[in-house]
Amino acid sequence: MQSKAKTVDQYLAELPEDRRAAIAAVRKVILKNLDKDFEEGMQYGMIGYYVPHSVYPPGYHCDPRQPLPYACLASQKNYMSLYLMSVYGDQEQWFRQAWAKTGKKLDMGKCCVRFKKLEALPLEVIAETLRRVPAKKHIQQYESVIKPTMKTAMKPKGKARKTAKSAKPAAKIANASRAAKATKTTRKAARRTK
Repeated sequence: MQSKAKTVDQYLAELPEDRRAAIAAVRKVILKNLDKDFEEGMQYGMIGYYVPHSVYPPGYHCDPRQPLPYACLASQKNYMSLYLMSVYGDQEQWFRQAWAKTGKKLDMGKCCVRFKKLEALPLEVIAETLRRVPAKKHIQQYESVIKPTMKTAMKPKGKARKTAKSAKPAAKIANASRAAKATKTTRKAARRTK
């Protein structure tokens, strides 16, 4: 559920009292443990924590106008969510183990932790997760994943490479064949009209 709020304060003001209190408490933990190179603002209709363009000019590869996302905090229709991009990578195993030690149930997608009440979250695990990945490390992890992926996506492999190489001549042949058929059809039509 994306908000149209322009500021974090507006976003919080839109929330029902119980959700506002829970989101504000998680936000306080985030702000206290966030590396100085991250910024807070509205991103994708949620409270976002990101590497600003002043620190990482390329921005987010999906939309370079957006700063590089790091975490988001949101109130969804049926739950609240905390998105931790750093957990979607080499921190996931540590995160799951640290959470399990608290005895609290983890409801998590790839990087989205869903919760209905503040008490469901081990706030110290979230704090430590944020401290473990400062902006510089987040950028390194992001680039180590995205650059090879981008190169691979751009380069055809195996049969696709052969197909790509032969595509231009094949296209020329197909176009020439179509043109020849069109010319024959035109000649036949012209003979009939005589």
